[in-house]
Amino acid sequence: MSDQESFMSHLIELRQRLVRAVGAVLALFVIFIFWPGSGPIYDFLAAPLMTALPEGAKMIATGVITPFMVPMKVTALAAFVVALPYVLYQAWAFVAPGLYEHEKKLAAPLVVASSALFVAGMAFCYYIVFGRVFAFIHDFAPKSITPAPDIEAYFSFVITMFIAFGVTFEIPIVVIVLVRMGIVSVEKLRDARPYVIVGAFVVAAVVTPPDVLSQFMLALPMCLLYEAGLFLARFISVRQKEPSDYKAESG
Repeated sequence: MSDQESFMSHLIELRQRLVRAVGAVLALFVIFIFWPGSGPIYDFLAAPLMTALPEGAKMIATGVITPFMVPMKVTALAAFVVALPYVLYQAWAFVAPGLYEHEKKLAAPLVVASSALFVAGMAFCYYIVFGRVFAFIHDFAPKSITPAPDIEAYFSFVITMFIAFGVTFEIPIVVIVLVRMGIVSVEKLRDARPYVIVGAFVVAAVVTPPDVLSQFMLALPMCLLYEAGLFLARFISVRQKEPSDYKAESG
């Protein structure tokens, strides 16, 4: 097979994998539209904020089609989160043929662990962070102000926080991969701990609202997860090439 034919076959497979991944998300999106419905899904997402608001307070929609579009976006987000393991599987299946056997054995657990940790980060943000942050903001705000958050602004805020916490919870995976591939040693990562702590608070200050509580609640898990990655990496040996690997490379 020529290089051009090989390139085209990879493009065709990539398209097929993308179609399957997008199809899974769309199928779940359609299901969620009918059950439980976009309205209840958005109400679930807004529950932490509504609990912190005064009794009788409601969110507002400033756009003409915002009451329709924002719940649709939230439903699409829910469909993507549920389909995430399948989406990552399609990505893994596309790159798997080009991996060595030992890399395939490592990649499969990483796909599962990455999905679980990302969802765990979102769950931590929703169940632990949101309630405390919204209550703190409400208690801090002057009593003469009547809060009426815009649903589109709230959705943007939620997406930012979900991504921030989801990526943060991937830190142990990053540490383990770096050590496993021999890119950096556990000792060097341990020596970099002070810089990681400072960087965690800088990142938290950038991606979270300008209040100390939310910044601390992002920076602290980053530091703890980094320590967890260091602990687990102690049991991970640096990958050494085997004779079969050299033969594959020379072939």
